[in-house]
Amino acid sequence: MPADFDVVIVGAGAAGLSLAYRLCAPDSPVALSVALVDAPPGPLRAPPRTWCFWEPPGGAYDSILAASWSRLRVRAADGVPTVTRLSRLRYKMVRSDAFEALVGQRLSRTPTLVRIEATVSGVRDGASGGEVLTQGDHGERVLLRGRLVFDSRPPRRLPPARTTLLQHFGGWFVRAERAVFDPTTADLMDFRTPQPAHGLSFGYVLPLDPHTALVEYTEFSPLALDADGYRRALRHYTHHVLGLGPFRITAQEHGVIPMTDGRFPRRGGRSVYHIGTAGGATRPSTGYTFAAVQRQSRAIAARLRTGRPLRVPAPYGRRARMMDAVMLRALDSGRVDGADFFGRLFRGVPGERLLGFMDGSSRMHEDLLMGLRTPVVPMLRTVVELPFRPRRERPPALVPPAPTDHEESTS
Repeated sequence: MPADFDVVIVGAGAAGLSLAYRLCAPDSPVALSVALVDAPPGPLRAPPRTWCFWEPPGGAYDSILAASWSRLRVRAADGVPTVTRLSRLRYKMVRSDAFEALVGQRLSRTPTLVRIEATVSGVRDGASGGEVLTQGDHGERVLLRGRLVFDSRPPRRLPPARTTLLQHFGGWFVRAERAVFDPTTADLMDFRTPQPAHGLSFGYVLPLDPHTALVEYTEFSPLALDADGYRRALRHYTHHVLGLGPFRITAQEHGVIPMTDGRFPRRGGRSVYHIGTAGGATRPSTGYTFAAVQRQSRAIAARLRTGRPLRVPAPYGRRARMMDAVMLRALDSGRVDGADFFGRLFRGVPGERLLGFMDGSSRMHEDLLMGLRTPVVPMLRTVVELPFRPRRERPPALVPPAPTDHEESTS
């Protein structure tokens, strides 16, 4: 028998949980019936992961932060550091298990919400809304019908694009014997890593205390590494670059995030909408996703809770998407050196203004000032070239798996 709801949310990752959390706010003037469909344990369910983002202190998730930082550091290839001190913002880190527990508390107190564990075999438009075809552990099939359906599953194919790179990474949570980390400072990019022939690489260090940190090796390149490749890169970075000495690995992370100027459709039908990475919430130039997911879920929930017609806003404006397309093409073509490009930005642009650009909230004059801090001639050449480049589909074998957002999947 089919089950009918006002809203069906497919997927219980960052996007699905965030939307359910907003729809089930206790002060909502309208009680919506909501079904949240999560994949059963196994390959379709995302492993524990870390999300990072920036905002002022006192945010909705401050009670579950693993850590936050007011100082950000970028190290050039020669080791020279650029330190940004944040006055208004904080760089924040949330672990997915803590986020799921917080959201779960609210959902458990919402009688109009139903959580369903099942494999989704299809999402489509129906006669009076959207339909989600599911299959349970014992093979039973259930049709869920919603006036609206929000699908957060990662896309099986990336959209046609002029440029597509992958941000792929492997990370270790390490516990060092010596006090080797500065818990007041997060290292966003450390370019003292061997650079690949095509793209760029960097280290990423988020210290939790003097002995503990998440240490990642990240690449922007056309293809991901295998497990041994990340292991070798992390060993080199932790032993030869950071010089951590003896340490234990307490947990591991890995992920692949699409960096593409392809256009992700926000609609999957008359009553079906894509959210999260599938709805374009991943910033093409950085891979950050979590903050855009929050904006997206707040906007959707505000309209549904007040009975207004639904309009899902674009996660990023047209100017931001154009600037991302130029940067991606300049990196992919080799016209700019990635380490030099990002180093110039962090050295020459005030930290909070740069974070505003990375979040898609900067103003036009700020973007123009930032552009002057980049290699101007190669970037202008790319601007002229870009309209003449065709959009092509990426071969299915090269499409990344579900992103694990290290922001932020970021997947």
